[in-house]
Amino acid sequence: MSEVIRVQDLQKIYRMGDVEVPALRGINLTIERGEFVAVMGSSGSGKSTFMNIIGCLDRPTAGSYWLEGEEVATLSADAWAHIRNKRIGFVFQGFNLLSRTTALENVELPMMYNGYASKERHRRAVEVLDLVGLGQRQDHTPNRLSGGQQQRVAIARALVNQPSLILADEPTGNLDSVTSNEIMGLFQHLNRDQGITVILVTHEPDIAEYAKRQIVFRDGEVIADKANEQVLAVRAEA
Repeated sequence: MSEVIRVQDLQKIYRMGDVEVPALRGINLTIERGEFVAVMGSSGSGKSTFMNIIGCLDRPTAGSYWLEGEEVATLSADAWAHIRNKRIGFVFQGFNLLSRTTALENVELPMMYNGYASKERHRRAVEVLDLVGLGQRQDHTPNRLSGGQQQRVAIARALVNQPSLILADEPTGNLDSVTSNEIMGLFQHLNRDQGITVILVTHEPDIAEYAKRQIVFRDGEVIADKANEQVLAVRAEA
C-alpha cells in the first residue's frame, strides 16, 4: 500500500473576538491506499474539522497535509477546487441531489466541469450507477427514489471522476437501520472489491463497526487509533 493522506502536527484554531478556540491540537496520522477508516467522536471533538481540512474545504492554522505525496494545505483556492473535483469524492448526510434532475444527470454533473464529451459522461455515469445497484433507476428523479437509493446516487456521483478517496460525512444519518446496513455494505464492497479508500465520519459506534480501522477524536486530539478486529458484516436481510 501507499500513503493517500498524511498529516503532521495539524492544528486548527478558531478565533471568536479575543478568544481562541482550538479545534485540532497537533494531529499526526497516516492513511494508506485501500483502507476503510471510521473517524469517530462526539460533537465538538474535532472530527468534522479534520474532515473539512483533508477535504480541502478549510485550511489548517498550522501543520502539514499531504495528499498522495503532495503537500496541499497551502495550495491556491483554484488548486483546491481541482482537487475536490478530481481527487476526492464527497458523500453527505443530506444527499445534495438536484431535485428536478434524473439520477443519471446528477451523476454526470461533476464530469461537466472537466470537459468530458456527452457520450463519455453518459457511459461513465451508467457504469457507476450499475456499480451501486441503480442501473434500472437511472431515469428516476430523486422524488421517485427512496432515501437509500438517493444515497446510492450520491455515492455514484462521488465515484464518477475516479477519485483517490471517498469522504463520507454521516452518510447514514437520514436513513433507517436496515437501509443504513445496505449503504455500509456498499461502502464495504467498494473498498474490498474496487480497492477504493474510504474515510467515514460518524458519531455512531455501530456504524463505525463496518470499518477496518477506527480513529477516535476528543477535544481536538486523537485518543485512540486501532484496527477493528471484528468488522461488522452486512446482515442477510439487507
